Amino acid sequence: MRVLFVYPVFPKTFWSYEKILDLVDRKVLLPPLGLVTVAAILPQEWEFKLVDRNIRAVTEEEWEWAEMVIFSAMIVQKQDLIEQIGEAKRHGKLVAVGGPYPTSVPDVAKAAGADFLILDEGELTLPMFVDAVNRGETSGIFRATEKPDVTSTPIPRFDLLDFTAYDSMSIQFSRGCPFQCEFCDIIVLYGRKPRTKTPAQLLAELDYLYELGWRRSVFMVDDNFIGNKRNVKLLLNELKIWVAEHQYPFSFDTEASIDLAQDQELMELMVECGFKAVFLGIETPDEDSLQLTKKFQNTRSSLTEAVEAIIRTGLRPMAGFIIGFDGEKAGAGDRIVRFAELAAIPSTTFAMLQALPNTALWHRLTKEGRLRENKDGNINQTTLMNFIPTRPLADIASEYVEAFCALYDPTKYLDRTYRCFLMMGSPKWTAPAKFPELIVLKAFAIILWRQGIKRETRWKFWHHLFSILKRNPKVFDHYLATCAHIEHFYEYRQIVRDEIESQLKEYLAQGAEKPYVVPVKTQEKKQAKEAIAS
Repeated sequence: MRVLFVYPVFPKTFWSYEKILDLVDRKVLLPPLGLVTVAAILPQEWEFKLVDRNIRAVTEEEWEWAEMVIFSAMIVQKQDLIEQIGEAKRHGKLVAVGGPYPTSVPDVAKAAGADFLILDEGELTLPMFVDAVNRGETSGIFRATEKPDVTSTPIPRFDLLDFTAYDSMSIQFSRGCPFQCEFCDIIVLYGRKPRTKTPAQLLAELDYLYELGWRRSVFMVDDNFIGNKRNVKLLLNELKIWVAEHQYPFSFDTEASIDLAQDQELMELMVECGFKAVFLGIETPDEDSLQLTKKFQNTRSSLTEAVEAIIRTGLRPMAGFIIGFDGEKAGAGDRIVRFAELAAIPSTTFAMLQALPNTALWHRLTKEGRLRENKDGNINQTTLMNFIPTRPLADIASEYVEAFCALYDPTKYLDRTYRCFLMMGSPKWTAPAKFPELIVLKAFAIILWRQGIKRETRWKFWHHLFSILKRNPKVFDHYLATCAHIEHFYEYRQIVRDEIESQLKEYLAQGAEKPYVVPVKTQEKKQAKEAIAS
């Protein structure tokens, strides 16, 4: 069987980083880990080719070569997924589809022409699919009623990737998250019991990347890397030996819950292994909203103190923020900006709340009749909310746009980055000195020109740069690389403004819905709970 894997296009988002990637002559931030894992699970006597459409289009020769085309997609890739399914069918190919979005909303892929729907986690459903193909079947839907043991997951077929196109590699240690955030689809897709690979498994994946010649950063794509702290510490204690023996060939980034700050041993292990940054789902500084959305883990201690503890240990925080929660008071955008400034968080993802399919939020809003017609939600920063909020959508959208632009004002961004790295702890180990690649030196030269000479940030840029070099020199390279991130946001904030204002204009022209009013009984229950709590 000749299988062509196709990964659909991502629209421009916070994570696309086009302007930064252009500086270092790379096309995409991260590869499609799901597809190369699928390739490892399928029969190895089958032939495989992979096209990431974020790098290039599928050629006619590749369409002709393939007997079957397999797609995987997230919700933001919906449009290109539908178009490429159609293209594969026009070429007369069998089409199989899987991944997070088809698992959540299988009818969309089916309606687009997919023959096989390989849903849920592939360790269980891919063998069903292979059996069906071997029986000569040309269509089918394959689902699982349980979660697989990921200790049986094989090493991904990283050899199918074009390493020159990617800025970072992706690996995964765990699936699932123990928390119950109402808006999150991770617990719907992967469950609330974190399942981890063994340390030996993950080290074998790193060995393979090392053998293939990878020497840049690795993103640990776990949705909550510390969901199972015991197993993570077992991994990190072995990983620190591996990276030292291999002379620190990779740096690592990941995602974690804010309770990471309560475990100093865990943070120090991460730094010792070469972790540089961690994405934190802070969502909002408003405790009422955190309680409502069941993000209780963010209410147990001071969020600013937690972020500071993470920074002082040696990890750069990236934070996710959301605006538009039920009961949210006016000024939420300003409060998010003030929090990011106070906590000295350089980069933040920021979006209006979306009800993703089949989440607890989706089901509640469906019951309340609040979902907007033909809006299935996505996590792009250029999309209006897909449900009727409890305050005017126009107000939320306006606050959102102004806050997003304020967060990525070049001067404010530079100041936050400086304050962050000034207090950042540094690793106790020192990686062997390496002369930077010419493309990296060129990128740094462009940053020095744009931020240090061309723009109004010039005086602060040089002051902060030399101050970091003098007061915290071990983090200098990391600091300068983080300064470069504004190159993406400098342009992207205008894209956010233009897209949101355009959609809002259309929305208002159609006749805006009135804000949802919480029923009296619901308000009484809330007041009773508050009274009991106090």
